[in-house]
Amino acid sequence: MLKTSSIIAAFLIVVSLSAAKGQEHSVELIDAVPDADEVSAEFREQFAETGIRIKRSSSRTVCELWFCKQWPVEAGFKITEDRLYPFAPGQLIGLLHFSRRGKDFRDQSVSSGWYTLRFGLQPIDGNHEGTSPTRDFLVMLDVEQDAADKVWDVKTLMETSAEGAGSTHPAMMCLQRATESSQLAVRHNESHDWWILHTVGKGTVDNKTQDVPFDLVVAGHATE
Repeated sequence: MLKTSSIIAAFLIVVSLSAAKGQEHSVELIDAVPDADEVSAEFREQFAETGIRIKRSSSRTVCELWFCKQWPVEAGFKITEDRLYPFAPGQLIGLLHFSRRGKDFRDQSVSSGWYTLRFGLQPIDGNHEGTSPTRDFLVMLDVEQDAADKVWDVKTLMETSAEGAGSTHPAMMCLQRATESSQLAVRHNESHDWWILHTVGKGTVDNKTQDVPFDLVVAGHATE
């Protein structure tokens, strides 16, 4: 009888884990600017007036995001295996809000609060091999440690993010190769159990505006 009960209990655990892994994620628009009590006016001027909310199942909010109204982009940029996005390291990309403790792409715990998102490139070294099929990522910074007009050198940016995360590694979100769509959506990469947001932002180069498709892992982590 004990053996049968153990088998049933093990089966129920597996079912529960499978259900949790397969929980659907969805995306909805936030028709409001970031909270003025949490984010400075200088920052709020940088971000779009409409945000994006990622939800798990029907009610739980994973995170909220606001992207810059426009991103300066590299002239003549071409996507390669090494670089997917036309941004400069340290460039301000957006704002992230966790209403409760969240996780980054390395499965590090990140406290609730507001974080700026700045562009980074994963180093090419043995320490990062196999963690992601792409080098492009966004690094999280506590909004109180950042400023809208601040120019970061890469080393200080990474160290400050890691310090805020209470880790030796910066808190980060992984960018993926953008899909060709104009529709806001979130899709599931089943092989990694990643939920990937797709949106389209605006890039500026030579006083001209262009669409910049943008895909970001908003739930799930590296398999290392």
